[in-house]
Amino acid sequence: MTKEEARRRIEELRELIRYHNYRYYVLDSPEISDAEYDRLFRELQELEEKFPEFVTPDSPTQRVGAQPAEEFGTVPHTIPMLSLDNAMDEEEVR
Repeated sequence: MTKEEARRRIEELRELIRYHNYRYYVLDSPEISDAEYDRLFRELQELEEKFPEFVTPDSPTQRVGAQPAEEFGTVPHTIPMLSLDNAMDEEEVR
């Protein structure tokens, strides 16, 4: 992959990820599965690692989520919600 191809793909992935972040976090209406989203995000991470000159502060890899919709309330958990290290399916949790 040339630098120009990488730059174009990085921009495309950023736009896709921003779009899906908005659908998921703000509208609560995702169009793709979590696994599909994670594949896009990982591809972006890999390209930014190979081409660090294209990393920007506003890249989804440099940010954390979006503001949740106002109608979402907080929920107290009696048992702490622990990280599953980004498990994508039931097999990875076992």
